[in-house]
Order: sequence, then C-alpha cells, then structure tokens
Amino acid sequence: MKKVVLTLLAASWAFYAQAQDSTRLLPEGLKISASADVYYKFNFNENVSDNKTSFTNSHNSFELGMASLKLEHSFKNVGFVADLGFGKRAEEFSYNDDNTRFAIKQLNVYYSPASWLKFTLGAYGTHVGYELVDAYLNRNYSMSYMFSYGPFFHTGVKADMSFGAHSLMVGVFNPTDLKSASFTNHKYVGAQWGFSPSSAPFKFYLNYIGGRDTFQVRNDQVDAVITYQASSKFGIGYNGTVSHYKNGDTHDWWGSALYLNYDPTESFGLTLRSEYFSDKDGLKIFTDPAKFTEGGSVVAFTLSGNYKVGGFTLVPEFRLDQASEDLFSKGDVAKKASANFLLAAIYKF
Repeated sequence: MKKVVLTLLAASWAFYAQAQDSTRLLPEGLKISASADVYYKFNFNENVSDNKTSFTNSHNSFELGMASLKLEHSFKNVGFVADLGFGKRAEEFSYNDDNTRFAIKQLNVYYSPASWLKFTLGAYGTHVGYELVDAYLNRNYSMSYMFSYGPFFHTGVKADMSFGAHSLMVGVFNPTDLKSASFTNHKYVGAQWGFSPSSAPFKFYLNYIGGRDTFQVRNDQVDAVITYQASSKFGIGYNGTVSHYKNGDTHDWWGSALYLNYDPTESFGLTLRSEYFSDKDGLKIFTDPAKFTEGGSVVAFTLSGNYKVGGFTLVPEFRLDQASEDLFSKGDVAKKASANFLLAAIYKF
C-alpha cells in the first residue's frame, strides 16, 4: 500500500512539474481570458417575433449564447488583441460575415510611442453606447434598443490620447460593422471625448460616428454616456443617442436610457434599465408603412438580478416593452405590450 501511495505522489508531482514547465513556455506578457453564457427565456405573448432587440430571439427555449476566447500580448510599447466569439450571439454581432456561428469580435495591433498616445489598427468594439457585446460586461442580459440599432464594431485605424482627466480618440474606419469594404471607397470618421477625474465619482463620454454607408446614405450618430457612483452600493448610468440619416430627405431615430444599480452585498445586485426609443420615421422597428403610417416609439423596463460567486453570475430578469402602436402580437391578436422572463448563467475567467 505504501508503495502505491508513493507511486501516486511521484506521478502527481511529475504532472505538476510538467504543467509548470508548460506555463513557462507561454510568451511573457500573454494574457488569456474566456467567458461563456447560456439562457432560458419565456415570452408571455408566446411569440418569438416579439423580440425586437439583439441576442435573445427565442421563446420557451434553452439557448446557447456565446463562448469567447481573448488573447492579449504586449512587449514594451507594442501589442495585439485577438478576441474570438463562438455561438449565436457572436453570429448576430458579426451579421455581415458568413453565418458560421464564429466571429472575430476584435483583432487589432497597437503601438504606443508615448505614455499619452496609442495608435490602433484593426477591428474593435464600438466606442458608441453604454452596453457591450460580452454578456459578463453588462448587468442586464437582454440588450437595449439603442445598442441593437447602433454600431457594433469598427474596422480601421484610431489614435487614443490622454491628458490628465481628459481623453480623446479620433479614427477612420470602414462603413459600420464591416471588417472588409474593398467594394466601396466610403469611409467613416469616429471620435470620442472623455472626462474622468480621478477625484470624482463620475465619468462622461461624448461619442460620434459618421459617414456614407454602402447604400449611399449619409449617417451621423452622436451619443453620450454618463456614469455616477453615488456610494459603494448605488450607481447610476445614462445613455442618450441620436442617429441622423440624409439621402435627399432627412430621417432619424433616437433613444434615452437610465440604469439604476443597487448592490446591497458583494454577491448580489439589482439593475433597473428604463429606456425610451423613438422611431418616428420608421427606420428600425416600425418599418411597415401599411401598419405604421407615422412610425412609433417604445418604452422598455428591464429589472435584472446579479448573483455572483467567483467568475459565475446568475441573472434572473423580467422585461416589459410598451409600444405606442401594435408592434407585438399574441397569436393573431395585435398588442402594444410584450413581457418576458429570462434566466441567464454567465461564467468568466
């Protein structure tokens, strides 16, 4: 028996030593992170088409969200980011690419010639808006209308500059959400000004993206994000945006959302998102002129819980969308309201 125990201990030590050796083979400065999310959703109108926002297009079904793998490496003043996504969420995020359930969310190389300046070439998640594609970075699991109908990512070159509490980004990109645009000469211009004083509990960002799209339509979007951490338990977020289109005539959509975050303990928090989305010109969701002669608007309330254990987060969520017109339906009956319950599980390391 003693011999068996010694043999097992020797084998365990050999395995441990081999694992330590393998980690030493990784390049110095390499960071690896990953995440995964799954969910169940029930729509009380029992209608999949009631969902008008991104990533949760289902009813009474267990669904796979996205598995992500992110690699980052830096050496002195250069580095790269490769952020890969697998699953339905990744496919919808990269909707202009082939529908393979695989997406390159971010892929870029950067050079920082000075501590206050960094140049980045490649693709990265948009600077516009409050919410992000990765589920673990949001407190609500379902997405806002502003996120769903704004830009998802940009491909091009940008310069990030920092001056104390102020930051500035300017860039030139392919048309929105295109990783390749050799079929068009059009380019977009993007910018962001940020104000984040270290001594104050608030941050402010003013964002812009604009250019002529692949349909020859001029699009300009201005967006503002404000966060305020009132205490260790209570925080507020705000996102307001307007997107303007001009192709002879002018049209626009706009939205405004308030996020109230309350964390009574380190392991549990609540977030209430209240959003107003105006689509009076029928550009995004009120697109049928036979049904919606003057467009419409939606008010949406989303209450989400966040129960956390290490890298695991459980998100129970209730959502109510109230439209100005009969946007939703139950069976053959048109309705102005749609309610959902959702339970999501997220893991990140």
